[in-house]
Formats: sequence, C-alpha cells, structure tokens
Amino acid sequence: MTDSTPVNGERIRDVTDERTRGSALDEAVAALGRGELIVLPTDTVYGVGADAFTPAAVQGLLDAKGRGRQMPPPVLIGDVRTLDGLARDVPDGARALAQAFWPGGLTLIVRAQPSLAWDLGETGGTVALRVPDHAIARELLGRTGPLAVSSANRTGRPAATSAAQAFDQLGDSVAVYLDAGPTPGLTPSTIVDATGGNLTVLRFGVLDLVALREVTAVEAPEPPV
Repeated sequence: MTDSTPVNGERIRDVTDERTRGSALDEAVAALGRGELIVLPTDTVYGVGADAFTPAAVQGLLDAKGRGRQMPPPVLIGDVRTLDGLARDVPDGARALAQAFWPGGLTLIVRAQPSLAWDLGETGGTVALRVPDHAIARELLGRTGPLAVSSANRTGRPAATSAAQAFDQLGDSVAVYLDAGPTPGLTPSTIVDATGGNLTVLRFGVLDLVALREVTAVEAPEPPV
C-alpha cells in the first residue's frame, strides 16, 4: 500500500507527487504481473490496461468494458524502436509516420509478428500500436513492456478523463488506478491502416490529413454511402 490519499476507494494512487509515484508504479507493475488490470493516464483519455501477453488478462479487460473479442484493444508501447518487435512488413510510409508522430496521437494498424504469444481477440493477424505522449504512461511502459489498453469506460459510456471517472465505471474490476490528474480530453488518436497496399486513414482524431501528408502519402477514408 502507498501513503497517497485514496480517492473513491483505496485502489487510486497519486502519481503527480514524486514522493508517492514510485510506490504507485510498483503496485501497478505488480498487479499487471499477476494478470490484473490497471488504469493509466494517456495523452487523450484514461486507459484500462492489461499485460498484452497474458490472454486471460486481455479477456478480463474486454469483460470489464463489456466488449466482445471482435473489438480487440490497441497495444501501447513505450518507444518507436519496439515497432519491429511486434510488427512485420511495416511499410516505409508507416515508419515515417511513427518517427514523425510518436509519441503522440497516431495509432498504426500493422501486421503482427506471427510468433508472438498473445491473444488480443479477433485481430485478423493485425495489431494497433501507439506510443502515448504522456510521461507517466511511458515510464510505466518502460517497466512493463507492451500493454493492451482501451479507454477506461464501460462500452457505450463516455471515456474517462480522470481516475475518479474511471473508478466510477470500472470499480473493483481494476486493481490499481494511477491518478495523474485530468487528461487533455476526448479527441482520440488518428488511426492509420498500414496493412494494405496504401496507407489509409480509418479515423481522424488528433492528426488531420494535412499533417499526415506532410510526412508521406496517405489516403482519406471512403465517404459513407
């Protein structure tokens, strides 16, 4: 247990205070090692995370959100250099985007390394990767390695921009909540599919088409019929 003051229960840990940050991160790392869930801050909203290589933990994440395997969670990594360890056949354009916008609001869908011992759901052999632009998140990822992370909310409810909001929705299904104060807001990352012949935007968020095309050729999403 840390000496931080809990909010909405004993599971929330203050990581804004250097005096309590280390022990809070220790708790989060230990919980992940036991196959439990944590909540962590990101540069968009709070996320609920699990060890990406523990299938039961990933299933627990989906269960906590009320989500099925047909909606696999993205994977957060701490550094762009991790890309080649998790993905294969990464196009040069996708590498250029990663170099330009990681850490930041870019999610890349790439082909997963077939040898990886993970089960994120019905991914079709792909994985969505992102390096968050949040110091606490990257410090944690530097200790844990890749984490399966989805927004910290029940499916169909608003994403949490505070640890307290995340607790109100996920409660005791999460072992440790890392409280870094309010996150920037509800604008999501921009998702680019790099698994086909061309790079294609699947969802606009933090990055617009102009910013992406300053780096490499990217196709806009097909307009709805």
